[in-house]
Amino acid sequence: MRNDIIKVQGGDSMEITIHGDKLKITSSMKEYIEEKLGKLDKYLEKSGEVHANVIVKVSNYTQRVEITIPLKSVILRTEDSQQDFYAAVDKAIDKLERQIRKNKTRIASKQVKNDYGFALSEIVDEEEAEESKVVKRKKVEVKPMDEEEAILQMELLGHEFYMYKDSETNKPTVVYKRKDGNYGIIESE
Repeated sequence: MRNDIIKVQGGDSMEITIHGDKLKITSSMKEYIEEKLGKLDKYLEKSGEVHANVIVKVSNYTQRVEITIPLKSVILRTEDSQQDFYAAVDKAIDKLERQIRKNKTRIASKQVKNDYGFALSEIVDEEEAEESKVVKRKKVEVKPMDEEEAILQMELLGHEFYMYKDSETNKPTVVYKRKDGNYGIIESE
């Protein structure tokens, strides 16, 4: 199985690193990713300073595309799976654009305090999107425990995540259920 890594230098556009997981990235695949990610440059103030990471994976007959773009204070991330590579790239880019448009109001209100790096004048409002808001606030007792006990507690409660204090590090930690059925851990620094 072959793993490929291709870097595309940005210039005025974002720099892109493409990882092929168990496949060789062809020049047409590289050019297609570069062209489609170029659509996002208009939303970014200094796109030449932005670095995008793209991972392309193959599993059976499915092409999976994961795109991560770390900005100054936020991370844009999406993934999509399709039978066709080009359709997966299109869907992933559409999701990123929708994320940016949907959160324009939130970005604009925070951009005064934090420079996120978005060119707000280029972001067109999402027509259908209603702004989400916090509708419930809950305080929980964070008990010391290990990962296994936290996973058990989460499963017994039927939740997708569970917050606890790691008994070894004494730091707040979150365990969550991943889409693939496994578990993830988020640790505070």
